[in-house]
Amino acid sequence: MDAHEATVGKIRSRIQHFYQTKTPFRVYHGSTNSTRHANFDRDAIVDVSSLNHVLVIDHARRTALVEPNVPMDALVRETMRVGLLPPVVMEFPGITVGGGFVGTAGESSSFRHGFFDRTVISAEVVLADGSLITASASQNSELFEGLRGSFGTLGVLTMVELQLLPLKQMVEVTYHPTTSSEDATHKMRQQTIEQKNDYVDGVIFSKKSGVIVSGRLTDAKPSAGLPIRRFSKPWNEWFWINARSIARTGTVTTELVPIEDYLFRYDRGAFWMGMYAYKQFMVPFVWFTRLLLDYFMHTRIMYHALHASGFTDRYIIQDIAFPAGNAAAFTEYVDHEFGIYPLWLCPLRKDGRKSMGHPKPYAGSVDGTKTGTVYAGDYINVGVWGPYPSTETEYVRANREIEAKMRELGGLKWLYSRVFYTEDEWWQVYDEQKYAVLRQKFSATSLPSIWDKVKDRGRKDDYGTGVKGMLKRIVKSNTFLSGLYGIYKAIKGGDYMLKKKAA
Repeated sequence: MDAHEATVGKIRSRIQHFYQTKTPFRVYHGSTNSTRHANFDRDAIVDVSSLNHVLVIDHARRTALVEPNVPMDALVRETMRVGLLPPVVMEFPGITVGGGFVGTAGESSSFRHGFFDRTVISAEVVLADGSLITASASQNSELFEGLRGSFGTLGVLTMVELQLLPLKQMVEVTYHPTTSSEDATHKMRQQTIEQKNDYVDGVIFSKKSGVIVSGRLTDAKPSAGLPIRRFSKPWNEWFWINARSIARTGTVTTELVPIEDYLFRYDRGAFWMGMYAYKQFMVPFVWFTRLLLDYFMHTRIMYHALHASGFTDRYIIQDIAFPAGNAAAFTEYVDHEFGIYPLWLCPLRKDGRKSMGHPKPYAGSVDGTKTGTVYAGDYINVGVWGPYPSTETEYVRANREIEAKMRELGGLKWLYSRVFYTEDEWWQVYDEQKYAVLRQKFSATSLPSIWDKVKDRGRKDDYGTGVKGMLKRIVKSNTFLSGLYGIYKAIKGGDYMLKKKAA
């Protein structure tokens, strides 16, 4: 804890300096799982990237004190050593504890435990004036609630206390094939009320084919009737491909999956986004090539390559939580307008809306019926991720159309992706007055607002000047060359968000 306190002391001093000099600043974490454009100025940041330690695990209380830049794989590894497990673990190993708390982070256990922020007991925060406070349900409770989905706009997170669960080594995974969007959402809602299930999500592969996947924590041993299936080794099949094979049989199938393989089952290939890289480079998408190129198909590498290549502007990447009764209508819309498949489905608890960026309540139609009352039911997230090669104008139009359909159906989007609202549209969805009062109360008005952080800034075309700038412009204008450039930068490593210092 001494090292933690020393680091927090330095952070407080830097924040106090910015506060006193009225200098705007950004919080730099060292990595991102966002597809929004980011470019940090070294002279105007508070660097919290070294806050990446699991400090204390209390086995008796089943809690852990964790710094915000601890990634999911490190958190799982440390808790498993003492026989415990986080209730909600995001599917990509590099997603951090802090991102999960002040961002929006849910996974297949969120129908039971809520978003990741609902597993946080308390938070240590440095406010914009440099003061250090602790917030919880019983202490600074208004701030504690406000931190959910605040994206660091109410203060700088330096530590959280997390709830933990007893560890079980396996997940009994059952695949339930579906035949339509309505069938998929119906079966998903059935599985979420099954008390035995700890995890539920689903994938729609086409208009008439999908699968709902339920999971139960267990210490069962593999047997002839319950084979073991792994997804983490280079020679293992990707999770969604295995699920698609089962969906095609039309038969309910159960497998036994080691807990870490299950939790990070979508890491290899970043769900199915890696498939598009094979198509981009005209490489056969078969088991053998997936084995050979496995190094490049993990999310940490893929995010680096994605930002360097500029491909964030060539894909529709939207995660949207809908009132459960409206999710099927949105998937039908996506099918008709874009034909993008696969789609991801993930059920969410009733309190999910309050964790998503300070939104207003929804009182519109659900299942085609307008009740006139605020919706207080469950949600289903729909993940739409697929290529959309187009001009910038057409790309923006398509995404704005998706956002309009989302608002019509009472959806809320994950803000890791590009945001195409106008400011007026933004504040139609989010509660400006309530949020502004909270920022004023906790001296946060000198920090950027959520809108300031997420508003779209267009394509990232800062190529520089001279011969180097000209070469970059040529490379980025060609999809094949820009893809190769992204791979090169990912292999090279280093930081891809900080501006380089001038000579």
